[in-house]
Amino acid sequence: MYIGREPQIGNYQICDAISVVNGQAAYTMQVGSVNVNPESAINTIVSLNGTIQKANSSYTIANSVITFSSNLVTGDVIDFILILGSTLDLGVASDNTVSTAKIVDDAVTAAKINNDIISGSTELATAPADTDEFLVSDAGTLKRIDYSLIKSSAGLTKLSTTTVSSSVAAAEFTSGIDSTYKLYRLVGQDVQTVDDDVNLEIEFSSDGGSSYITSGYDTVINRLAAEFNNVVTATGAAMDLNNIGNSTNENGYFDFYFVDPSNSSTFTAYYFNAVTRNNDARVVHFNGGGMYEATTALNALRIKGAAGNIDKGTFILYGVNS
Repeated sequence: MYIGREPQIGNYQICDAISVVNGQAAYTMQVGSVNVNPESAINTIVSLNGTIQKANSSYTIANSVITFSSNLVTGDVIDFILILGSTLDLGVASDNTVSTAKIVDDAVTAAKINNDIISGSTELATAPADTDEFLVSDAGTLKRIDYSLIKSSAGLTKLSTTTVSSSVAAAEFTSGIDSTYKLYRLVGQDVQTVDDDVNLEIEFSSDGGSSYITSGYDTVINRLAAEFNNVVTATGAAMDLNNIGNSTNENGYFDFYFVDPSNSSTFTAYYFNAVTRNNDARVVHFNGGGMYEATTALNALRIKGAAGNIDKGTFILYGVNS
């Protein structure tokens, strides 16, 4: 609190001493041996021979040069030149004087933030390296921790999802199946076919889905229902769930795993669990597995009806982290 007018803060400067040259009217103003440019003559106070001079009358200023209205002579003394500066020019702020309230909201841009600060301008677009570090609060104290210490060593990585909401011949996965993972998981949810009493099949491809393999599978399926329990085999598909219905609640769910599909030196093994409500409204549980008995690298698959289209369903492909 001030009594009277609050002091103004400005960039006030006293120019270096200037030696008069006989017969010369113009002189260069400096502060600390560096040229200075006042905003105008009226932003200065000039004393010559002990008398304050009138700005723009007794002298003028252009850039860093002050020119007196008449030539000075030996014996004249320029007592001082005071540059008032602008009262809006705060100069250099003292240490620890800029508070949060003094900064306008959203005024600090990314260009003013060092790259060791977490911000949108330093976004990581790929999975972190093991030696990348995160900040965590340990009982209120910020500490660094390597990604290697917190990353998941096992689990699922979702690769893609295919959703069917109207009649299609097949749901396909033509990317993501490669040597990245040793084990893959395919989940099917709420699957129905357009026609009643349709078998649901899975077939592999070795050419990215340009064509699909319809033979050479050695699949064993155990079917369990209240009225029967039997074992069947299939050679035309890796999974074959029979008699799916198309009425309300006559749908199917399955969990299908396949192993090392990109390995061209061994058979591709697979196994599955499934439950369906078939065209007779009978709940059937399937479990089984087998091998595609050819040493071929596989890189795509499709889910299809043995006859007729799929009407709806959600299919999710995961890579299983080992």
